Amino acid sequence: QLQLVESGGGLVQSGGSLRLSCVASGFTLDYYDIAWFRQAPGKEREGVSCISSMGAYMNYADSVKGRFTISRDNAKNTVYLQMNSLKPEDTAVYYCAAERVWVERMCRMLDGNMDDWGKGTLVTVSS
Repeated sequence: QLQLVESGGGLVQSGGSLRLSCVASGFTLDYYDIAWFRQAPGKEREGVSCISSMGAYMNYADSVKGRFTISRDNAKNTVYLQMNSLKPEDTAVYYCAAERVWVERMCRMLDGNMDDWGKGTLVTVSS
């Protein structure tokens, strides 16, 4: 079973930046698409961004396009989410999740398709 551990969350002022990391163990990430989700207090979990297994395809929620950048380093079994120009509405617990795939194709941000989840890291953006 793939184990995922997120880190990099914290408290930041509006307009600031954070970089989240998702480190995997148990299996190589070469065969997994990775997605970031977030859940704000009182709201449903939503997909933020995803990246395909070899990094050829990426996707972003409209709310973060132009501000967040997803990347991966399979040699380090790590996926990153660079978050710039943060807004108070970005405040949430951020989770990374993995979907086992057999071909390189556009990734999906569908939480029902994810095979493994991390425990999350809290991001708080103050106004």
